[in-house]
Amino acid sequence: MSDPVWKSEIIPADQALPGRASPIATAPAHVITGRDIRMPCPEGMAELHLGLGCFWGAERIFWETPGVWHTAVGYGGGSTPNPTYEETCSGATGHTELVRVIFDPALITLDGVLKRFWEAHDPTQGMRQGNDRGTQYRSAIFTTGTDQLEAARESATAYQQELAKAGLGRITTEIAPAGPFYYAEDYHQQYLARNPSGYCGIGGTGVVCPIGT
Repeated sequence: MSDPVWKSEIIPADQALPGRASPIATAPAHVITGRDIRMPCPEGMAELHLGLGCFWGAERIFWETPGVWHTAVGYGGGSTPNPTYEETCSGATGHTELVRVIFDPALITLDGVLKRFWEAHDPTQGMRQGNDRGTQYRSAIFTTGTDQLEAARESATAYQQELAKAGLGRITTEIAPAGPFYYAEDYHQQYLARNPSGYCGIGGTGVVCPIGT
């Protein structure tokens, strides 16, 4: 049986679910650090929203990365305001699953974060990541500054060259300025810290990204 059309294509904004005016409930604090899950990015730090498949495993990759100060999971890149998980998984919101990453540039560079991103998943798969299929699993980098946007595009070009040498396809990662970040439900936040044996479908290509070294 073929997938519904909006699992393989991003739904147009005028056909997306209407969503809701108020944010859905989420966790009050980060399970590991105790920090406010919705906290603003502190002065001197930097923020990216990264999509690399199921956000359970993706978030763990970044909270375990030295120099990353805060993480949270949510939805973005689509049209529906304040979506639920079920709505996002339907393909009818246009959103992808994201990790909000706040990092300290004194401890890890932007290129270091991007290198971790590229190597942690396969960015050539379009609307899927491994066995996880749908627009909510597409690869994405949503930036919060023009310098980040340029760096992300340059990193994609550099990684594409290495992927081509390895016989892999074209990068399909969406790279754009960040729009609204909608926090996911309580039970998704730091899911693998709460459920250490839980599902993680994240896996890279084995190709080294030649930046941030």
